[in-house]
Amino acid sequence: MALRLGDIAPNFKADTTQGHIDFHEWLGSSWGILFSHPADYTPVCTTELGALARIQPELVKRNVKVLAVSVDKVEDHHGWIKDIDQVNSCHVDFPIIADADRKVSVLYGMLDPTHIDDVTGLPLTVRGVFIIDPAKKIRLTITYPASTGRNFTELIRVIDSLQLSSKSVTTPADWKQGDDVIVHPSIDDEEAKKRFGEFRTLTPYLRLTKQPQ
Repeated sequence: MALRLGDIAPNFKADTTQGHIDFHEWLGSSWGILFSHPADYTPVCTTELGALARIQPELVKRNVKVLAVSVDKVEDHHGWIKDIDQVNSCHVDFPIIADADRKVSVLYGMLDPTHIDDVTGLPLTVRGVFIIDPAKKIRLTITYPASTGRNFTELIRVIDSLQLSSKSVTTPADWKQGDDVIVHPSIDDEEAKKRFGEFRTLTPYLRLTKQPQ
């Protein structure tokens, strides 16, 4: 059965470039980005992991941990990281899972039956992303085609939006950090004034206010 938004992210134990982990214990009280890529030493993935390494300080500010998944072995990951660091002028400081037996990939439905490893004859992973909150619930899933690199700036935008949702607001199209937000429809005008002070009513169901701090 496919994982859905709101489901508890399945727990697992795995070997990574930073040692053996229990996923839920490793995540702790942090948010998490779990993302897969088809294989080590591939061009698009090399740029993706470099891009993610460069924005990691921003993720740390937001209490977000990063965990990558690949079907290659730990020793392959360590060799590939050297290329990633050199090509992208970065330092990869997040763990990469060695999922040679595909256990994590199967658990999260990340295998592509149309993309087969020429050496092992086993399917490779899709370019998947899961954002998981501190309660271990899945808050976002995206699957990209193999030909398209992911936009990690967009993932930061989504995380910012999700972290604001606990304050009874939602975010409009193309919202970015600092823009006005939408007062949640479940909040009436009187309560909205108490919580947010001023707000603008565009329609009875669409009210804008300043982003809460």
